[in-house]
Amino acid sequence: MYDIVLVLHSWLRWAVLITGVLAVGSTFTTRPAGSSGPDPVDRWGLAFMATIDLQLLLGLLLYLVLSPTTAAIFKDFGGAMKDPVARFWAVEHVSTMMLAVVLAHVGRVLGRKAKTPASKRTRLLVCFGISLLAILGGTPWPGMPAGRPLFRGL
Repeated sequence: MYDIVLVLHSWLRWAVLITGVLAVGSTFTTRPAGSSGPDPVDRWGLAFMATIDLQLLLGLLLYLVLSPTTAAIFKDFGGAMKDPVARFWAVEHVSTMMLAVVLAHVGRVLGRKAKTPASKRTRLLVCFGISLLAILGGTPWPGMPAGRPLFRGL
């Protein structure tokens, strides 16, 4: 079970990044006056929310239940804080990603409450943009001390 969830979590990061970039990018587009149908900002924002929420669910499942790494870290949390790789997995990765999820959700709520389309786009740009930067910063890219492969297989 651990291997399957880990692979899904690893591959889903790409969907999160793509939908995040498209959600941020859609804030730079303007909708023609009188056009009908879903707004691209709403569509990509919803896709970003769906992928980031699924990623959070898989990540929490790994963190709290399945990962032997975090199980070992929790046995000696104080000692793990002295190891940069263990600290990354125990605190930094989780905190950064939770912040990204919260920012994305706050942005979506603020966007819905905006009075004008311009203020909606500005709010979404700021919140989705900072969320995307947090995701990029908290991802264990290859070459980092806690780095992981770009594409993990079973």
